[in-house]
Amino acid sequence: MPSTERSLGPVSPDAPSAISSPLLTQRWLDLAFVHWEVDPALAAGLLPAGTVPDTLHGKTYVGLVAFRMDRVGWFRLPGVPYFGAFPETNVRLYSVDAHGRRGVVFRSMDAARLVPVLLGRAGFRLPYVWSRMSVRADGDTLVYDSSRRWPGPRGVSSRITLRKGELVEEPTELEHFLTARWGMHNAFPGGVAYLPNDHPRWPLHRADLVECQEELVAAAGLPELQGEPVSVLYSPGVPVRLGRPARPRAMSTPSVPSQ
Repeated sequence: MPSTERSLGPVSPDAPSAISSPLLTQRWLDLAFVHWEVDPALAAGLLPAGTVPDTLHGKTYVGLVAFRMDRVGWFRLPGVPYFGAFPETNVRLYSVDAHGRRGVVFRSMDAARLVPVLLGRAGFRLPYVWSRMSVRADGDTLVYDSSRRWPGPRGVSSRITLRKGELVEEPTELEHFLTARWGMHNAFPGGVAYLPNDHPRWPLHRADLVECQEELVAAAGLPELQGEPVSVLYSPGVPVRLGRPARPRAMSTPSVPSQ
């Protein structure tokens, strides 16, 4: 397989196809996207078999993404009032498989409701962790707090404080790469599966990172973060539909993109 970047082309800011029969519907609200560069060779060892790091100009990234989940519902049913609304913070990497499907791989998913954590772990084998969490807004400043309860390591925490800036009229190539992700790769028995999603184009604001004290990235198996992030963005959010997993199937391992 030739270079992944050359064969795949640019990331599309719009969903490649609509999901007409969603497995889940939800809203992602008040999102903080904070990203740092990470060595693609290091990221490769943390991805499921059948995927490699997705790169932009030879670089890949780790994202710390904090937000509020809202109105989570099965199929087309209304969202669940209590269990379907909670803060969440994810550590994610960027992936591509041999079928050319770009996505993310979650290294950890901290959430504030135990029942969704148990369902996500048992039903989808996702790395959900039950945490004590809050999202607070004061004008254009938002604070995202998280501290782990179960299964641990207990007490691993994060605090992200950002100040929302101007609306992004035309996102850069990097901003599209980091936010326009139309599925996730996850390991299941028999191989890696791809879970698609669709939603309207992101409304994005550039943001100032006022404070970032976090232990989640190191707990996810990555080196401790060094230096300033390469991108800090805020979005008020979008409604989302998640499709059924594309069943694991035999696939060759894609070639690692040229660096």
